[in-house]
Amino acid sequence: MTVGVALPAGDTAGTTNAVTELIAQTRQFAELGGTAVWFSQLFDHDAVTLAALAGREVPGVRVGTQVVPLYPRHPLTLAAQAQTAAAATGGRFTLGVGTGVRGLLEPAYGTPYPPPIGHLREALTVLRQALDGGQPRFAGRTVTARPPLPTAVPGGAGTPLLVAAMGPQALQVAGELADGTLPFLAGPRTLAERIVPALTRAARDAGRPAPRIVAAVPAVVTDDPEVVQQIAAVRLGAYADIPSYRRMVAAEGASHPVELALVGDERTVTAGIRRYFDAGATEVVLTQTGLRSTSDRLRTWHLAADLTP
Repeated sequence: MTVGVALPAGDTAGTTNAVTELIAQTRQFAELGGTAVWFSQLFDHDAVTLAALAGREVPGVRVGTQVVPLYPRHPLTLAAQAQTAAAATGGRFTLGVGTGVRGLLEPAYGTPYPPPIGHLREALTVLRQALDGGQPRFAGRTVTARPPLPTAVPGGAGTPLLVAAMGPQALQVAGELADGTLPFLAGPRTLAERIVPALTRAARDAGRPAPRIVAAVPAVVTDDPEVVQQIAAVRLGAYADIPSYRRMVAAEGASHPVELALVGDERTVTAGIRRYFDAGATEVVLTQTGLRSTSDRLRTWHLAADLTP
């Protein structure tokens, strides 16, 4: 089983050069024996570029994005970035995308947020064509792609494509057009009862291989679980106001996202991680590992590396 980590982990405040620091942390995880690092996308850095740089600087580590919103990027632009990252890392890059959060993105970019499921299908159609080395030809309601020149990047063909899909419609589209899903705050019960069966069925019906299920989970190994839980409750509180995450939390029988965080000693966190694999996850990504301190992050990373063959 592969247990990777997400960056930024929460302990880069005060860093004079964030890119240098995140590459250094990628190398640090690799030196512990870790094999997979995923980069989040917000407004302050570009996750695909960071993954490409880190993957090239740290040989052997698989890198990916967790996740890049499809809005407002055109899928041709995203495909070019992804293929470049794949070529730069020798095929060790995975593109993770999502629909994004309308209330966060639309005010920031100032253009209308498209219908999420329709746009997801259209964007994935173009991405699938481009990442498979084809020449996209598509005209939809929200996406048109008729590039007059080749879009394939030598060394970038076959880039894996994952979608942060959790709801039934998104899982159906992801199963048909992507290589798997990368859900966040979807607990073991939700994985086993909703996500894994729906995605597997959609992939099978579309004639696609068994999908990857990469579960992203907040986790901190610490001797002060009560303190970390309090910090995590604040940091994860915003997800309680986002309908898609609120539904996932409720489906797990929880009332707040912090209840899904794995916080405690090595035995406690290991037991929590194993529940995700038992529920059908093919990989687990530990997020927010530096929520309180660098020492907690390193302790958590030691565990992640030890659990990965």
